[in-house]
Amino acid sequence: MTSSVQGSPLKALIVEDVAVHALILSTILCKFHCEITVAENGNEAVQLFLEGKKFDIMFCDKDMPVMSGPEAIEKIRALGESHVKIVGISADDNVQEAFMSAGADVFLPKPMKFDVVRPMIQEVINKKNNTMV
Repeated sequence: MTSSVQGSPLKALIVEDVAVHALILSTILCKFHCEITVAENGNEAVQLFLEGKKFDIMFCDKDMPVMSGPEAIEKIRALGESHVKIVGISADDNVQEAFMSAGADVFLPKPMKFDVVRPMIQEVINKKNNTMV
């Protein structure tokens, strides 16, 4: 399965301060040939959007130094970035509400699994293909 959309790869942003967790998610996303960018905290993610970078999907951890995931999501949505699918991720199952109220589209518990990520990637590919027709 490829994420190629009209010749361009799906752009994925991983916002995760733990390198091993970012690597696991990167490995999953590589199977879809995504173009992957990693930010180590919420502030780095917000800066990428302020620089004009565009992403199709963003996976965001909750507890990070400098700026938390929900805080970053709120700021990114306030910038008018409504097109990016934002997935809140955490090992803590009790944080779903924090992500959803901040503007995330969905919450997934860690550890991330290929079979859970695949339908989300496919949904973003389908949406992108439909808007490019």
